[in-house]
Amino acid sequence: MNTIRRKIPMPFSLPRRIQRFTDLAFNLWWVWNHDAQSLFKYIDKALWDRINHNPILFLQQVERPLLNKAVQDLFFLDRFDAVIEKFDNYLKSEKTWFKNTYKNLDNELIAYFSFEFGLHESLPVYAGGLGILSGDHLKAASDLGLPLVGVGFIYKQGYFTQSVSEDGWQETRSYYLNFAEVPIIPLQDEAGLPVMVGVELPGRTVYARIWQVNVGRVQLYLLDSDLEENSPNDRQLTSRLYSNDQDVRVSQEILLGMGGVKALRQLGLTPSVWHMNEGHSAFLALERIIELIEKGKTYQEALEIVKKNNVFTTHTPVPAGNDQFPIWLIDKYFAQTWPKLNISRDQFIDLGRQAQSWGDSFVMPVLALKLSEQRNAVSELHGEVSREMWHWLWLDRPVNEVPITHITNGIHTGTWIARQMNNLFQKYLDPNWQDKADDPEMWTKIDSIPDHELWAVRKHLKRKLTVYCNERARKMWLNGNFHPVQVLASGVMMEPYSLTIGFARRFATYKRANLVFRDYERLMRIINNDRMPVQIIFSGKAHPADEPGKLIIQQIYRAVKDAKMGGRLIFLEDYDMNIARLLVQGVDVWMNTPRRPNEASGTSGMKAALNGVLNFSVLDGWWREGYNGKNGWPIGDHLDYQDYNQQDDAESRELYDTLENEIIPLYYESRSADNLPNEWIARVKESIRSNAPLFSTRRMVKEYMSALYIKSIENNLDK
Repeated sequence: MNTIRRKIPMPFSLPRRIQRFTDLAFNLWWVWNHDAQSLFKYIDKALWDRINHNPILFLQQVERPLLNKAVQDLFFLDRFDAVIEKFDNYLKSEKTWFKNTYKNLDNELIAYFSFEFGLHESLPVYAGGLGILSGDHLKAASDLGLPLVGVGFIYKQGYFTQSVSEDGWQETRSYYLNFAEVPIIPLQDEAGLPVMVGVELPGRTVYARIWQVNVGRVQLYLLDSDLEENSPNDRQLTSRLYSNDQDVRVSQEILLGMGGVKALRQLGLTPSVWHMNEGHSAFLALERIIELIEKGKTYQEALEIVKKNNVFTTHTPVPAGNDQFPIWLIDKYFAQTWPKLNISRDQFIDLGRQAQSWGDSFVMPVLALKLSEQRNAVSELHGEVSREMWHWLWLDRPVNEVPITHITNGIHTGTWIARQMNNLFQKYLDPNWQDKADDPEMWTKIDSIPDHELWAVRKHLKRKLTVYCNERARKMWLNGNFHPVQVLASGVMMEPYSLTIGFARRFATYKRANLVFRDYERLMRIINNDRMPVQIIFSGKAHPADEPGKLIIQQIYRAVKDAKMGGRLIFLEDYDMNIARLLVQGVDVWMNTPRRPNEASGTSGMKAALNGVLNFSVLDGWWREGYNGKNGWPIGDHLDYQDYNQQDDAESRELYDTLENEIIPLYYESRSADNLPNEWIARVKESIRSNAPLFSTRRMVKEYMSALYIKSIENNLDK
């Protein structure tokens, strides 16, 4: 294997004294370290906010006099040196959880494959929850010192940029990512040429180059097919997420799975664990079987070896969320593959075959389930649903013995905690509380935080959200290309002290974003109560091909612009990680209304809970495990309805009743002499105490290690 060059680009010029800004900018460690982010803000906060917190673009555009001024500022230099020292110590430290717990596994490697990675808004190669979870998984692996690498795609057009018309219709625009303006590192060979891999598609070889993203101690490798060696169509394979063209989709998944294996081999990496985050990358198992057959194994021998160190995580109980392809398309793309496996065409099709009402199809989760020995769902209820859903693959076993366990999702604490809340926890819990985020004992100290200090932070975060909405509306008005209704919808009338509810997520129909509008007149009375007003902020995108999802956005937007709502409904368009952070930190209540049991897990409510926001949610996914009767409110019960209309009627009535009789009075009326809502604050503390340690990626990744990864490592027979 040739030597791989990983030279960090120098797309900007810096004064020598702060040259280490380059190292910092090209490692996303800064994403979950407030002190590092403050360095950029200190130099030019307006620019930092304007370029969506992109450190590369910041250092390219910041005016040289401001950099020179920073070099002369002793206060800034002290902070800069402290951050660089913390950064270096983090990367060099040998005292990690993994090294302390698994002392004899230094030479092992975990490969984590995902179709998308949500690491930060400045690298928009994610669409939603799956990508955010993938990004949080990498960050937690870095913090814990796991020997893990990620594999995915770098999308030049990302997902899409959303705007909402005056009439409420979602309009999409392509986003073009300039690779010279984001923290990615080109991998080159000894001759200075891009490191590439090739995969066989019908009648041609498609090539992809490899880029590297440093995520703390973890490396993420991203494939890019935009090369002169490829045809114009093939150059577009890695342009955007979730294409509706099935030829493009199956080509992408071949490139991710089979090409991802080739990429790791090209880099000289030999994983002991192959983790498929959803079924998109399941073709990696076929590439690994072919490798072993070429080394002399039979198909059956290779199959058994590969299964033993494959891990598969399923994320959705919704059939539409499971990638599937018609059999004729599999014939088209894999006719050259089954001879390499030494099996027949029917044997190959059977690896992913599932009978459907319209005929058989090739289903990626079926392939992943059959070619993995370690399998998991992402919450307790989702585990039950998944065992029932895939029982037909193990008809010789009772449903409760179907070999799919569960590891409930979590969130990366450092990424989602507000700076002021972090400071509060450092003061009253532990200076290094994030290193103990999964320790329930530490969180018992939450009661030591004075109510007035916690409430002051909560008010500050809501003011911050209010200022953001107001400024966003102001910029739209200054732009001159927006209708006054669109400006109003962006929150120009948002109030900093009214009870504020947040609802932000992907606008899939099963998430029922419009449930709160089922009794329109009752909702108007609730939000327009002069003594106890309520405002609701919506945000999120519908897939460009999801017409019902777009209709829900339109229905909500028309309510937002209804003058009878008094400007107390808000829709923030173009939802991204920045808006998500502001919302989960700044609202009072996080509302979630999925149609049970279709929410596999959900993580936005976990982020809200960490920041002192109370959850008000259907008992589905994570909230079924998180709700304890004192830390938020449920919508509905533990029943699954057959009649959707009956379900919507019952749960919408309960939603209104709970708002009117419990949530709103508790917020406004349970005030002490010094105007503190002590009962509300007590519930906030209980929410943090009970949810923060349980729904941390620190806990989650440790469970992956102890329950799944270690089994794969012990089964690693193809070294």
